[in-house]
Amino acid sequence: MLARRYLLLDPLARGGMSVIWRAFDQSLHRMIAVKVLTASLHADHGERVSVRSEARAAARFIHPDSIEIYDYGETVTTNGGVAAYVVMPLLDGTPLAERIESGPLPWTEAAGIALRLARVLMAGHARGLVHRDVTAENVLLTADGPKLLDFGIAAWAGDPEDDRGTPPYVAPERLLGAPTHPAVDVYALGVLLHTMLTGRTPYPETTWEEIEAACRTSPPPRVPGVPHAVASLCQRCLAHRPEERPGASDIVAELTSALGTATLGRHVRRGLTVAGSAAIALSALLWFQQTGLQQQALQRQADKTVAKPSPSATARFIESSPSAVSTVEQAVAGFTTALVARTPCGATDADVVLDLKQVLQATVIPRGPYESSTADVRQKLSDRLREGRLEPACKSELEAKLDDIEAALGRD
Repeated sequence: MLARRYLLLDPLARGGMSVIWRAFDQSLHRMIAVKVLTASLHADHGERVSVRSEARAAARFIHPDSIEIYDYGETVTTNGGVAAYVVMPLLDGTPLAERIESGPLPWTEAAGIALRLARVLMAGHARGLVHRDVTAENVLLTADGPKLLDFGIAAWAGDPEDDRGTPPYVAPERLLGAPTHPAVDVYALGVLLHTMLTGRTPYPETTWEEIEAACRTSPPPRVPGVPHAVASLCQRCLAHRPEERPGASDIVAELTSALGTATLGRHVRRGLTVAGSAAIALSALLWFQQTGLQQQALQRQADKTVAKPSPSATARFIESSPSAVSTVEQAVAGFTTALVARTPCGATDADVVLDLKQVLQATVIPRGPYESSTADVRQKLSDRLREGRLEPACKSELEAKLDDIEAALGRD
């Protein structure tokens, strides 16, 4: 129990310097989140006054992607020390650290999260506030997007440095006792972006002792397999000298540009893919029509002989269903339309869209109706869902369209 009011129920997440608890506010009868700083404030009156000042400043800082501060307080710990706590709304979401544990994020997703966080930092820095602990544990992924925790323990720019922070995200100048500066947040955001893109922090050190012992002279590591602009930005955020790092506003501008370019390219590729699919559907129609003409010619030739060859599977298909060609064409077009539609497949990566198109072209369209199969496309859908590159709703919609193709081919 904190302040005879906040009942701590169970821990939700642990960071390098704090623990977040799910708690109950007995005064207002509502569920809340309480972040308790694990580092004691000791009995230093000046330090406690400083922390209170920082918490009050952060409480006045309102941003849609930063979690609001309800309350701040201090409590005596079991060992006689004094610890601070911050009371916040209890949001439904997943810590970014947990998301990263399952593997690297697609670069567009990682850049999108970094962009939202950079906007929060830009607004905080404009007010003279430095977060000091931008980490994966302090980012909550919610239905409304990523939310940055912990501006409740922010510091004023220019304040003397202290030991608060999470070692892998600590900027080199903090080890030298440099005053608090927005550049430390930029460095931490660079570490976070690198971690989202690769699944690991840029440097292996995880404790204060290891970081102090490390001697880094080579340039920061560069992330492979991502657009040059994103890799270069991440590397510059990790610059050893704070003056060489971009500002939060620069990060916002560069990530916005990179994501805008990716979106434009995806729209162009999808437009070309749609046009290509229309051409393929037309080719399929012409193929069926040409096959029909060939079969008619064969039939006339066979009428002149005593023994007639049995019609091919394609001929039987066309003879039994004159409208089959248009039905198959419509079914294929339906799959294409669903794949490029804004919902539910609008978030699908352009590479996945192209891959599915190619598999559809290779296994369904060029073959005769009885030789075609949607099995390979269905397997691709399952693979992409397992990789996290396809939404479940999109997979269900596309599978329904494949059922339509099967039905059009006469196998319903």
